[in-house]
Amino acid sequence: MPKLKTHSGAAKRFKKTGTGKFKRGHSKMRHILTSKNNKTKSRLGKAGLISDADHYNVSRMLPYA
Repeated sequence: MPKLKTHSGAAKRFKKTGTGKFKRGHSKMRHILTSKNNKTKSRLGKAGLISDADHYNVSRMLPYA
């Protein structure tokens, strides 16, 4: 069997947790931060988890994660 290639864009965006789920970052944190609440910026700065519906596709893109 040939080796599977990792999707390099997905490898930069997702990391696998110890339980097998995938962590992701939040959007809307790159610019125009002065008009956002401190509470919003604090919440968006933390990592989130991908939804169950996306788990299959992300795991296909990261076969060795």
